[in-house]
Amino acid sequence: MKRGQMKLSFGMIFSIFLIIIFIAFAFYAIKKVVAVQKDVQIKQFMTRLQSNVDTAWRATDSNKVEEYILPTKIKAVCFRNQEENLFFISSSPIPGGKIKHINIEKMTAEKDPFCINTSEGRISLQLKKTYGENLVEITK
Repeated sequence: MKRGQMKLSFGMIFSIFLIIIFIAFAFYAIKKVVAVQKDVQIKQFMTRLQSNVDTAWRATDSNKVEEYILPTKIKAVCFRNQEENLFFISSSPIPGGKIKHINIEKMTAEKDPFCINTSEGRISLQLKKTYGENLVEITK
């Protein structure tokens, strides 16, 4: 009767070890790329919102509904009557920012902070400025 013996050489063990290391690194790199993509989406939202507010602010009269895309982890976009007037409600902390030329006093008159919920990573904001007003109001 013959016995089967399995021998793994050092080279084979080292190759398996390297494959495991490469797979772990690939998952880590993919996770970082996705995180960077979400940060870019947030920065693009803030830049585009400020640009749209500036356009409405320069006009004598404006009433537009704009749709924005955000990461799905963001549940709401909120405005408060503070220096940094924009912040996000999400599962993890996300830095907010300041949006210029908005009528924050009017927006937060009934409720401070004034929050608008997202739906599957999308949010629609109405940017209004009526004749004679100096600032833009953001509504749902």
